[in-house]
Amino acid sequence: MSSRKGFTMGEGKYYLTIKSTPNNITLFRKSKKSAIDTFTKYKELGKEVEWLGKWDGKKFTEDSLPSSVKSV
Repeated sequence: MSSRKGFTMGEGKYYLTIKSTPNNITLFRKSKKSAIDTFTKYKELGKEVEWLGKWDGKKFTEDSLPSSVKSV
């Protein structure tokens, strides 16, 4: 049985995924700064976090983090 997302993605929102067992948790933030802060906090806690980027309605844009965040 395959899993389905229980929501539709909103245009102009930034998404990140916290990888956990048994299910991954997908979060969104309205601003890039808020999304980067959330990503950084989870990384500091030792969580495995994946940056997805900004959803434009068809695909993710801005899907690479700034270099200052990658070193965390």
